[in-house]
Parts: sequence; C-alpha cells; structure tokens
Amino acid sequence: MLKVLKPNERCDVEGTAEVPVVFTPGEPYLGRELLRAFDQLIICCLEHNQEIARRTRSGANKKVLQEAACILIPQGVSLALSIRELVRQGYLPGAKVLMRPLIERSVTILYLHLNPADLAIWARGWPYNERPSLTKMLNRLASTANSPDVARQMTAELNSLTHGDPASSYHNLVFSDDGTVGIAVSKNLRRPDVCDAICAEAIPWLAVLLGMMHATFPVPEAQDLVH
Repeated sequence: MLKVLKPNERCDVEGTAEVPVVFTPGEPYLGRELLRAFDQLIICCLEHNQEIARRTRSGANKKVLQEAACILIPQGVSLALSIRELVRQGYLPGAKVLMRPLIERSVTILYLHLNPADLAIWARGWPYNERPSLTKMLNRLASTANSPDVARQMTAELNSLTHGDPASSYHNLVFSDDGTVGIAVSKNLRRPDVCDAICAEAIPWLAVLLGMMHATFPVPEAQDLVH
C-alpha cells in the first residue's frame, strides 16, 4: 500500500523502505506572483511561436539569422518549460541548473542579431574554438549599458551551480522544524525564496526569446503580402 504525502507533510523514517512515497499533484509554490508571471509569459511565447510557425513554415531560403532562430528559440522555450515543470515538482536545484542553457540560447540569438558579422561563425557550425564564450557575449551586449562587470556577476552563480562548489548548496538547503539545516536530495517544498529567484531570473531571458521571435520573423508589410 502506498503512503501518499501532501505537500509539506513529513514521512516517518521508520518503514520507508517498505512504503514508497508518492506526492500528490498539488503545487507547493502555486499562486506566487513571480511564478504566475512566468506562467503567463510561457503561454504568450507558445501562442506567438505557433503564429510565427504557421506564417513561416513554408518559407524557403531562410537567412542565417533565421536559421539560428529556428534552433535557438524553440530550444530556449523548451528549457523554460522544463524549468517550470521542475519548479512545479519542487526540484528547485535542477530548475536552477537549467538556467544557464536557457540564458546561453537567449544571449546567443540576441548577440547574433546585434553582431551580424559573427553569423559566419554560426554558418560554420558555431565551432567551440571560434564562437565567443557566454561571458564574452554578455560583455559585448552589456557594453552599451556601460556595465562591463555584469558578465562576471551573472556567470559566477551559473558556474557555481554547474560545477557544484560550496556556494551552490544554497539552492537545496532545507530547514527542519527543530532549526537544523540539511541538503535536500529530493523535492524541496519549503523554499519559496528560491522559487521566486528562479522565476525572476527566467522571465527576462524568456522575454528576450519572445522579442527575438518577432525580430527575426517580422510581420510582412502590407505591400509584401500583396506581391
């Protein structure tokens, strides 16, 4: 017989080997303002992607930037959906780890849009020894805003999560009722602060993807529709 736990309900350690734990479908963080905003942006991206796909599916001879967009934007939206699903399940560290590939795709398509000279590198397959690193792309994009240090600040936390250094433990800390602290190996249902931080970080990069959908596949002018 399965023991079903509600969110935040504790499981008695005794006998857990014989009694598998199954969580109910309830979302521990549902209703949080930033999570709701993330959901709304996801829906908007999916609707716009569907419209642009319908309009461009039959188009041939895409430009290099458009070919890049056809790869990077769908991957980025898929990663955002994966992050959302992990948050729904309470797997916050996994959601945070996926932030870097989401950011990398958003930054890459924005970088190529603003630096068309590097489209030749993409056309050659975006080889590792030729393409700019995430830090270099961020520095290039941030230079307009006179914030040369922004790339280092942004990538430090991403690298921490990827490589698992001590600072990465923050994202799966759990606090018990007796005041002790541990490192979660499964769902973390008591860290709304981490949920909010994940959503706050994902929202602007998903918004970049939405903007790049329309920048790379603009609505045709009326005269173009006629001809």
